[in-house]
Amino acid sequence: MNKTINIQKNLIIFGIPLLIIGIMVFITKSNIFSTNPSTLSIGITFDLLLTVPLVYLLLIRKTNIPKTTVVPFLIVGIIICSLILPTENHYYLNLFKTWVLPIVELSILFFVIFNIRKAIKRYKLNKTESFDFFTTLKSTCYEILPKGAVIPIVTEIAVFYYGFVHWKKRKLKDNEFTYHKDSGTVPLLIAIILIITIETITLHILLAKWNTAVAWILTFFSIYSGIQIFGFLKSMLKRPISIENNKLFLRYGIMNETTIDLADIDSIKISSKDIELNTETRKLSFLGELESHNIIIKLKEENVLIGLYGIKRTYKNLALHVDNKIEFKNRINNALQQWL
Repeated sequence: MNKTINIQKNLIIFGIPLLIIGIMVFITKSNIFSTNPSTLSIGITFDLLLTVPLVYLLLIRKTNIPKTTVVPFLIVGIIICSLILPTENHYYLNLFKTWVLPIVELSILFFVIFNIRKAIKRYKLNKTESFDFFTTLKSTCYEILPKGAVIPIVTEIAVFYYGFVHWKKRKLKDNEFTYHKDSGTVPLLIAIILIITIETITLHILLAKWNTAVAWILTFFSIYSGIQIFGFLKSMLKRPISIENNKLFLRYGIMNETTIDLADIDSIKISSKDIELNTETRKLSFLGELESHNIIIKLKEENVLIGLYGIKRTYKNLALHVDNKIEFKNRINNALQQWL
């Protein structure tokens, strides 16, 4: 019953703004518009840029939907307005783009920065939890962006943040553990970056003799791939595994992560033996069988492993590498004993 009510509410909330947009598109295709395009263009512009966002805002005012989700409707209105109106009738649209849109963009940026700074201050006041930029950025963006757009955008931001902004070293706490020092993944990623660099230079020289534009396009994508891999590599150094508030936060940079309630752990053992990977048994590392493991955690119930760009996979057994495996196991066992 509740599910049906929620569906009906969503149909109203999203259906009415979309209906208004549809009517505006229909008007531009009708004979009425062709006889008086100048006057109707003004009305259509104001409806798409102001009426639609305002109606949507009024519809969600008593719901749990973040008010900041009005921004996508604003952007959709700008795009549709640009497509359906003749270029000579873009005067008010161009005014909006020039004076209002930058203010909206800056407001979003300040909102993100404000929430991240607030999270940092909260972390400094309460030392029981570790501040994690990637997690904070995700929770902040979920408040202002459509859910489907959050993970891709957050991933791209995180790549540049960990790759080029976050250089300061931080001393690990007793409840935090590294996983990159002895795993061999860091040297492998560095080797891949070097290979990409060499191949990019070679291909650019060869392709430039044939077509300069194609050479630069492929070079751009190669450089961008190298930047992403570098960001992935750096994120491994900055996002340690941690045990906090009866939860185990398993991270593999920004590539893979999962959170396990300590009460859900059936067993944990130190083992480097080969295991068969399947839908029930997975590795924390995104490299899978290419990387060795020294810890195997078995759960009582299925859990979810979240990979790059929000890809989710279930597991019940998880193999991973921890540099200080003995201390890691002992700390979890001690936490489990306290829990019990």
